[in-house]
Amino acid sequence: MNKELTPEEQELLEAARTVRGNAHCPESGYAVGAALRDDAGRVHVGVNVENASYGLTVCAERNAVGAMAASGGRRILQVAVVTRDGGSPCGACRQVLMEFAPDDPSGLVILCHAADSGKTERHTMADLLPHAFRLHR
Repeated sequence: MNKELTPEEQELLEAARTVRGNAHCPESGYAVGAALRDDAGRVHVGVNVENASYGLTVCAERNAVGAMAASGGRRILQVAVVTRDGGSPCGACRQVLMEFAPDDPSGLVILCHAADSGKTERHTMADLLPHAFRLHR
C-alpha cells in the first residue's frame, strides 16, 4: 500500500536510505539500512553486517534496535527499512521488533522501501507477525 508519507516517515526513510551506504555486505551484496523512532522521538539507525561465517551476520533492524536499547530506548513507534527491492524484515528481526513494540502491535508502523523503484509499502507489526510470541509480564 502506497499512502502519502508523513514528514516523520519521510525523515525516517531518509535516515535509513543514508545509513544503507555503510552496510557491510561483502558476501551477498544486499545492503540494508534501517532506522527506527522510539517513543521519545529519537531516531536510531543500523545496517546489516555480514560475516564470512554466515551465522554471525546481524541484520540492520537488529542493529538499530541495539542502538536504541544502548541509548535507553524501550519502545519503537516506527521503523523504516531500505533495500534494493523493498524486502521486509526477516523472521528473527520481526520477533526482536515485537519485543519493543507498543502493547498493541498494530500501532508499530513498518515502512519497506525499494531503492531501485522508489516504492514504499506500509505494514504494521501485527500484519508482519500475527500471533507473535510475547512473554506476559
